[in-house]
Amino acid sequence: MKTDCYIEGDRQLGFERAASAYDEYAILQRQIAEEMLERIQTVTIKPAHVIDVGCGTGFCTRSLHKTWPAAQITGFDLAAGMLQQAGGKKGWFSRQSYCQADAVSLPLNDASIDVVFSNLMLQWCDPVAVFAEFRRVLNNDGLLMFSSFGPDTLKELRQSWTTVDDRPHVIDFADMHDHGDALLQAGFREPVMDVDRFTLTYSDVLSLLRDLHGIGSRNVMLGRRSGLMGRDALQNLAQAYQQFANNEGRLPASYEVVYGHAWSGGRSTVNKMEIPIDFARWVE
Repeated sequence: MKTDCYIEGDRQLGFERAASAYDEYAILQRQIAEEMLERIQTVTIKPAHVIDVGCGTGFCTRSLHKTWPAAQITGFDLAAGMLQQAGGKKGWFSRQSYCQADAVSLPLNDASIDVVFSNLMLQWCDPVAVFAEFRRVLNNDGLLMFSSFGPDTLKELRQSWTTVDDRPHVIDFADMHDHGDALLQAGFREPVMDVDRFTLTYSDVLSLLRDLHGIGSRNVMLGRRSGLMGRDALQNLAQAYQQFANNEGRLPASYEVVYGHAWSGGRSTVNKMEIPIDFARWVE
């Protein structure tokens, strides 16, 4: 399990560069967000204060406002460019606001939030530290709902790189059990976890790398030491990746998504959502 966060400046720079075109590339991220938003419809509470941590361009923040129009919804993100995109899409009279902050140091009072929502942000940080911060800001009956990438994410890319050199190029993602343990360590109750699997396909490796770059994840996923990829390295990577090609010659990129929700205390008012871990959804 990761115990260190990626250097803030590196994370921030990648997402700053991707902000203007993020929505064009974030197709899978949008699909996972929609699943998260559908799940939150089962919640029967009426929160006054909701935060969306790692809000990106604000898709979930705006959707949460539609779910709870009377609540104050605040989106937090490390990248100012993402927040500029988000701020330009909110309505004039919307009860939404945006703030630049790191997930491990939110500018909020203790026990001031009713719901913490976070879609595909945790994989960039130490979940123990982030969950502790979420627990701090949540009130005694607060709800946390999140998603994160699991260890099988980009497994084909990770394996293909091993034939090129011996350096790590894809980060190690925490699994469902790690997240569950981290929730309990942070003081959350009734954690419920499940896993979903997606596969995107590409015509070539370069298209996959462009997609990763387009969502701001390329440098973080491939590691700082990889630097600029030389022509020989790219050719060797492409050749190694061919072992995973499907019958149509397209290259798969697997994504494992961990979903979770937990309560800071008190009695649960959400139907528990348990999905078999071997459930798979294929996205072509």
